[in-house]
Amino acid sequence: MQPADEELVAAFQGGDVSAFDVLLLRWDRKIQGAIYRIMGSEEESRDLCQETFLKAYRSLRGFKGEARFSSWLYQIALNVCRDRMRRRKGKTLVSLDELDEAGGLPPGPAAPSALELVESRDLARAVAAAVAALPGEQREVIVLKEYQGLTFLEIAEVLGLPTSTVKTRLYRGLGQLREHLERKGIRGTAPVPAPSP
Repeated sequence: MQPADEELVAAFQGGDVSAFDVLLLRWDRKIQGAIYRIMGSEEESRDLCQETFLKAYRSLRGFKGEARFSSWLYQIALNVCRDRMRRRKGKTLVSLDELDEAGGLPPGPAAPSALELVESRDLARAVAAAVAALPGEQREVIVLKEYQGLTFLEIAEVLGLPTSTVKTRLYRGLGQLREHLERKGIRGTAPVPAPSP
């Protein structure tokens, strides 16, 4: 059985530097995926992911465990993204030529036709552009909830916000996302959920 994140953190803090390697292997893809969704560039996501783990490595000895390790790590990643965006002075660069596994087709028994592949990639690009165009607060919540699968409580912990604020940002962000896609002629079948009280 694999050791829990907290056990690996304790081992690292006790002097076992190799415990960080296990944490890195465990979280690298998820953190890079979150950064990619926020920043929109595969190259930049690799750079910022490395920066995130470097900051985590340097700070892990002082980690007190007041939050889960994963929440703490996502918080570092979001701060790294925010710093980069501030340095850009509000310019958002989105590479629409890059697709990740979420932009692919759902698994199925039949091989997709060339037309289906093109349509799927076009849809993935449109969604990626629409997500990238959202205000940062909404984009972060959507990425953490919809792409990273975090719960509302986990997102609230990462962002240091009340759960109600997280739900409101998600609701508003999904509404804006739907409007943007509908203006492009893309209609979905999934309703935007109302925020829970």
